[in-house]
Amino acid sequence: MMHQELVEKRRWISEHRFLHALNYTMVLPGPEAQQLATYIGWLMFGIGGGLVAGILFVLPSLFILSALTWVYLTYGDVSAISGILYGIKPAVTAIVLFAAYRIGSKALSNKVLKVLAVLAFIAIYQFSIPFPYIVISAVIIGYLGAKFSPDTFKGGAHHGDTKDNSAPALIDDDTPVPDHAKFKWSRLIGFAVIGIGLGFLVMSQLDNKALQTMGEFFTKAALVTFGGAYAVLPYIYQGGVEQYQWLTATQMMDGLALGETTPGPLIMVVAFVGFVGASAKEILDSESMLIAGFIGASVATFFTFLPSFLFIFLGGPGIEATRGNLKFSAPLSAVTAAVVGVIVNLAVFFALATLYHNQQIDWISLVITLAAFIALFRFKIGIMSVIAVSALIGLGLTLI
Repeated sequence: MMHQELVEKRRWISEHRFLHALNYTMVLPGPEAQQLATYIGWLMFGIGGGLVAGILFVLPSLFILSALTWVYLTYGDVSAISGILYGIKPAVTAIVLFAAYRIGSKALSNKVLKVLAVLAFIAIYQFSIPFPYIVISAVIIGYLGAKFSPDTFKGGAHHGDTKDNSAPALIDDDTPVPDHAKFKWSRLIGFAVIGIGLGFLVMSQLDNKALQTMGEFFTKAALVTFGGAYAVLPYIYQGGVEQYQWLTATQMMDGLALGETTPGPLIMVVAFVGFVGASAKEILDSESMLIAGFIGASVATFFTFLPSFLFIFLGGPGIEATRGNLKFSAPLSAVTAAVVGVIVNLAVFFALATLYHNQQIDWISLVITLAAFIALFRFKIGIMSVIAVSALIGLGLTLI
């Protein structure tokens, strides 16, 4: 969706600059989509732009998911939400497939990169190799490729001739790095002190042991989320359900269902965990479940995403300085190729979970998936429109 809006429609950033930023976020722990939004906002408008883009990327999810969680805990009836989810899941499968196609058509500019994407898919799907190892392997391949076959990875680094076929972007391939995005030691140290200090300041204001534990736990979670939300969910499950007993296993599964119905990254399921956990622990020693839950959701969200802002503001200038340097861009191009294979694996995961029930094909879900993909690919219909229509179909089928 971000690629379609920012690169193709609005032309805020060129294909090359967008994928260069995407490559960087892919090798970071934490939620890649939010980091990418923060990076582009920072590149365009500095720290203020990065903060606005990154915060507004997750804020709607925080409010919506908190409200849905309150309804869930109060009434215990999510049948309507389940119906909406039934329609959305097949659409998500189509969206992920479409994303793999769009990124792959740009990034896989030669046979070597295509083979790398296939190998990444086989590694994660067939052999369940963890995503960090795939990234490390891709970085090594790209680094060696820059030495022994530079033309191969130079093509991957520039991703074709998008510039020739599109109107100039606000931040184009040849746009100089703005002053605020240039590396300075004073700026690096300043951001590190402010960011880390902010984390300790907020932690010191949490006078409840359960909230302090949440802050520590979700900070750790943010630092081990290589591979996106699905890579960290087992960690959150183990901590939230088994170790700290903030919620039950059934509640965790319901939280995932609610998380997929809301806008924003799936990692926002941490807000659900924080809300339910704070409510269960009665952090305010009162009957106000909504206030207590929202405080818990806010704490979980803050400490999950704070490291992402630091990664962008601290590392962004260095990444911009390496743009065009094959020694650095080739490994990132190899990572992008590998990520295409990982995205295809995610699409397969969604398809198996959505289209098969009790070893039988769910034909309605299959039709929704195909219709959604055709709408995206053939008729260029916006992603939000596809999701909205799919949600209405799912809700309608539930009410029939």
